[in-house]
Amino acid sequence: MQDITSSMTLSEKRATWSLAGIYALRMLGLFMILPVLSLFAEQLEGSTPALIGLAMSIYGLPQVLLQIPFGLLSDRFGRKKMIIIGLVLFMIGSVIAALSTTIYGVLVGRAFQGAGAVSAVIMALVADLTQEVHRTKAMAIIGISIGASFGIGIIAGPVISGFGGVQSVFAVTAVLTALAIIAIIFIVPDPHQTKLHRDAEFVPEETMHVLKNPDLLRLNYGIFTLHMILMAIFVVVPSLMRDAGLLAGGEWKVYLPVFVISMAFAVPFVILAEKKRKMKQVFIGAIAVVMVAELGLSFMHQSLIGIIAFLWLFFCGFNLLEATLPSLISKTAPADLKGTAMGAYSSSQFLGLFIGGLVGGWFNGVFGVTAVFLFSAAAAFSWLLVSLWMKSPRYVANLLISLEKLSEPDANEFIAEMGKLSGVEEITLHYDEALAYLKVDNQQLDKDKLQGLITQYVNT
Repeated sequence: MQDITSSMTLSEKRATWSLAGIYALRMLGLFMILPVLSLFAEQLEGSTPALIGLAMSIYGLPQVLLQIPFGLLSDRFGRKKMIIIGLVLFMIGSVIAALSTTIYGVLVGRAFQGAGAVSAVIMALVADLTQEVHRTKAMAIIGISIGASFGIGIIAGPVISGFGGVQSVFAVTAVLTALAIIAIIFIVPDPHQTKLHRDAEFVPEETMHVLKNPDLLRLNYGIFTLHMILMAIFVVVPSLMRDAGLLAGGEWKVYLPVFVISMAFAVPFVILAEKKRKMKQVFIGAIAVVMVAELGLSFMHQSLIGIIAFLWLFFCGFNLLEATLPSLISKTAPADLKGTAMGAYSSSQFLGLFIGGLVGGWFNGVFGVTAVFLFSAAAAFSWLLVSLWMKSPRYVANLLISLEKLSEPDANEFIAEMGKLSGVEEITLHYDEALAYLKVDNQQLDKDKLQGLITQYVNT
C-alpha cells in the first residue's frame, strides 16, 4: 500500500541507516585527512608544494572517471558486489598511504582511494531497498550523514594524528573501511530486484538534457568552485596555523569551535531559504561571504587570530552552500532526471577537489600563500557573477508514485486527475518503468486528496 504520509518500514530504516553509515564511514576517512595531510607531506622524500597539493587532490580524479562506470556496472553485476570492490580499493589505498615514506607512495595510495568510487552505487542500492514514496526521505538521511562526517572528520583528523602521525589517520581509515565492508555483507539487506531508478542513478542517454540546462550548469559550476576553494585553502592553512604559533596536535582546538559555531550561524539561514522562500538571496549572500573570507585570509594569514576568524567566516558560507546546493539541484532538475543531474553535480564536485589541490599547490610554490587566497577569492567572485543570473528556484519537492498495477489507459487517467490537484507542479510518466515522477509544492499540496487518488487508482 502506497501511503505518502507513512513512516518507513523497519526494513527500509535498516537499509537506509546502514547505507548512510557506510557512506559516512568512507567519507569520514577522507575528511579526516584534509587538515593534516599537507603538514605530513612536507616531511616526505621528494615533496614539493605542487606535489603536496596533488597528493591531497588526486583522489578526486579517479572519482570523476569511475563513479559513473561503477554505477552502470552495478546494474549488471549487482550493487553490493560493486560496493565491496570499491571499498576494497579504498582500503588498499589507505594501507599504501599509511606505509609510504615518499610523496609518490602517498600519491599512489590516494589514487587508489579515489578509485573506490561507490557513491552512485550506494544511492542506487538505497533506491532498490526503499519504496518510491520514501525515496526522498532516504536520500535526505544519506545527505545528513555526509554533512556529519565532514564535521567529525576535520576535528578527528588532527586528534588522531596527534597520537600517531598522519599514518595513524590512514590506518584508522583502513579500519573504518573494513567495518563498512562487514556492514555491507552482514547488515545491509539484499534487494529483491535491481532496476533503473531515474531519481537516483545516472542515465547516460539523458546527459545532454542535463548539460543543456543553464540553471543546472550554474549549480555545477558552483559546486566545482566551492570544492576547488576548499581543497586549495587546506593545502596551505594547516601549515600557516602552525607557523602562527599553533602547537602540533592542537588543530582540533581551532576546527571544533570554528565548525560548530559556523553551523549554528548557518542553520537559521537554511531555514530562511527553505521556509521563507528566500533561497536565491541566501545563496548569493553565502557566496559573497566565501569571497570576503578568502580576501580576509589573503591579508591576515600571518596572524593566528586572523586565520581563525576568517576560517570561521569561510565555513559559515561553506556550510550554508553545502546545504543549499543539493536542494537547488533537486528543485531545478526535472523529476525524472534528478539522478542524472546529481551524477553531473557529483562529478563537478570531485573535479573541483582535484583542480583545487593542483592550483593551490602550484600557486603556493610559485607565488606564495597570498596568491592561493587571492585566486580563491577571484573564483568565488566569478561564481557570484554567474549566480546573479540564476532564476529564483521553484519551491518544490520530488515525489514518486508506483503504477505497477495500472493499465496504460488507467495510468493516463490517474495522471490527469493528479494534475488537477493544487500543489502538483509537474508530472512525468514513464509507463515502461511503472512510475510517475512528480514535483509538488508541499505548502500547497492537499496530501489527503492525493492519497485518496492513490488509493482509488493504485492501491485497489
